[in-house]
Amino acid sequence: MLKNDGIGAFYKGLSAGLLRQATYTTARLGSFKMLTAKAIEANDGKPLPLYQKALCGLTAGAIGACVGSPADLALIRMQADNTLPLAQRRNYTNAFHALYRISADEGVLALWKGCGPTVVRAMALNMGMLASYDQSAEYMRDNLGLGETSTVVGASAVSGLCAAACSLPFDFVKTQIQKMQPDAQGKFPYTGSLDCAMQTLKSGGPLKFYTGFPVYCVRIAPHVMMTWIFLNQITKFQKTIGL
Repeated sequence: MLKNDGIGAFYKGLSAGLLRQATYTTARLGSFKMLTAKAIEANDGKPLPLYQKALCGLTAGAIGACVGSPADLALIRMQADNTLPLAQRRNYTNAFHALYRISADEGVLALWKGCGPTVVRAMALNMGMLASYDQSAEYMRDNLGLGETSTVVGASAVSGLCAAACSLPFDFVKTQIQKMQPDAQGKFPYTGSLDCAMQTLKSGGPLKFYTGFPVYCVRIAPHVMMTWIFLNQITKFQKTIGL
């Protein structure tokens, strides 16, 4: 990539990635905090069991995915553009150009193309990320007696690994659906998410869904860790100023 396209190739789709984080991440983290606060209130202030944290994570993931799906579609297409033949490239210049072109060429509802697998993938990722962080933080703080910094870093690392392991199969299917193109007869390779999953399982077995797991883990885990570390600092700052 560096040799053929230069350093800019590593940042292909950056505008769509930033837009996705601004919509998807804020929606899922905000809704998770609201859902857990309501659940703790309903539980008379007691810590939530793991299954309730998982349910809150699943719900928050679905909400965030619905909000961020258009930006996610733009990101996938922009990143996949260089892998296509010249005649098939869409040549989006930025995220907003991609959203405009998709709406104009395919209709507004096309912005949510692949929303089903996106929502399922987000639910799996957030169940792994959000529930495992809270559970790990409680264990490290209450059972291992770790300090605040060690607890945040340790729980963030566990959260990142769980998020990657839970979400990669769904991410694999989602990506295949979003970047597929029709053949010469206008027929798509998959009729839907389930068809894609079944074809993948038949051709490559269960481990096919974990193709590129080390790279995916390197991509997801640091992002999850930094999200929790910064969120912890923001929460402390809010308390300091009385919010």
